Amino acid sequence: MKKVNLAIVGATGMVGRTFLKVLEERQFPIDNLYLFSSAKSAGSNVSFNGKDYIVEELTEQVFDRDIQIALFSAGGEISAQFAPIAASKGVIVVDNSSHWRMESEVPLVVPEVNPEAVKAHKGIIANPNCSTIQAVVPLRPLNDKYKIKRIVYSTYQAVSGSGVRGIQDLETGVEGGANSFYPHPIAFNCLPHIDVFTDNGYTKEELKMINETMKIFNNYNMKVTATTVRVPVKNSHSESINIEFENPFELEDVVNELKNANGVVVVDNPQANEYPTAISCDGKDEVFVGRIRRDFSIDNGLNIWVVADNIRKGAATNAVQIAELLLAYNLV
Repeated sequence: MKKVNLAIVGATGMVGRTFLKVLEERQFPIDNLYLFSSAKSAGSNVSFNGKDYIVEELTEQVFDRDIQIALFSAGGEISAQFAPIAASKGVIVVDNSSHWRMESEVPLVVPEVNPEAVKAHKGIIANPNCSTIQAVVPLRPLNDKYKIKRIVYSTYQAVSGSGVRGIQDLETGVEGGANSFYPHPIAFNCLPHIDVFTDNGYTKEELKMINETMKIFNNYNMKVTATTVRVPVKNSHSESINIEFENPFELEDVVNELKNANGVVVVDNPQANEYPTAISCDGKDEVFVGRIRRDFSIDNGLNIWVVADNIRKGAATNAVQIAELLLAYNLV
């Protein structure tokens, strides 16, 4: 396979370090690797494939060298400023921030769901929100067969989704200390508040899930609603997804569709207390589905329980998979 020159922007952050881990595990074909960060973290040593790299400060000039792909995870402001600069110099940017996701000319890609969308890129490809990614992976085969009419998302999201500060608040709170990041204690608590509240009463996280789901499925008539909750779990997001289909289904067929779906692992044996949990899914790249059951309150209704590692499949792994698509489609 062709080797590429690859850059990581935000290389010292939680997702940036996971980029490196996933790239190494998946043996992504890299010729030259460039690592960029803020001035504060520049100069750090990072190991990759047995070799040490010095992290450089991100400037407008760093993309003047020969770089084919850049994985960004440094926040929306950095992506807004530097992704267009990189793209103007021939770099394909895979961006993990929310900044570009809803731009009409920027593909929003989950490789198991809409891989062909990468072909329409104009230099920037967006990684969806972590909670959206794990939801749409199992929804794709069900939508293909039964046509989704409405989705109700209820999420139980780990503190790692807030980065190091979220984890610190949980750890400090468990030890009896005061929180410094969340508006209320997260230890032994649940906060129905992820990102900021908007004028319509929804948080931005909830609107991300709603709007991104419709964009990924290219169906703006799909009815989607969401309630997103931060829970005292270190890593891996859990979601209860209620689905109403246009077409009738047999439950056994639904289970088989999910078992055969790319990137999905079914763990559904309630009699033996077997179902996905945040701990059991930690460190894995697949999306795990269980508690598969009919919703008897409506026609053609289904409930599923979906769990995935939000730092891996919800961010780093999905971005690396997009980079793999670029190679598979000979786009670099």
